[in-house]
Amino acid sequence: MILFILRLSHFLHLTATVMWIGGMAMVLLVILPAAKMTPGSASIVGQLMKAIAKRFASMANVSIFLLIVTGIVIAHYERKRTGFLDFGDPSSFIMFLKHVLVALMILIHYYRIMILNPKAEKISSKTHVSPADPILSSKTTRLRKLSLDLVKVNLILGTTVLLLTALSVPILAP
Repeated sequence: MILFILRLSHFLHLTATVMWIGGMAMVLLVILPAAKMTPGSASIVGQLMKAIAKRFASMANVSIFLLIVTGIVIAHYERKRTGFLDFGDPSSFIMFLKHVLVALMILIHYYRIMILNPKAEKISSKTHVSPADPILSSKTTRLRKLSLDLVKVNLILGTTVLLLTALSVPILAP
């Protein structure tokens, strides 16, 4: 039974990783460039991107929850780990570094969806009331650019986590 729980946890952990990091890659490398090239009203493209961002945020939240829960289960059942800050072997240090990067990714994600994006939305709604105010419009643009830049940072951090994972897997000689 323990082996089943451990394998299921690994599967869900990997699935959550693919959903979160793959979703960021899809949005940044496929959807956003295609949306920018789409002819038509900027407001329609903006509405589409807002809807995609909202759905992706929910998916990312589920992924983060799964990563935390399955990570705890994996850490509990895999006895080869000696301790959180025990750097007796390189894989322990890599694991610690991965956790630091993932924690940073989580902080960035929640900063964007709970603070930055609502602030941009609030300013944007004021701009709709008074579109002639270039200061509010400029501030909204800067906040949205910062939010997008933070998604790019998270994609880089996530890719780095994947690289560290590859480095920490023992290689079996043929």
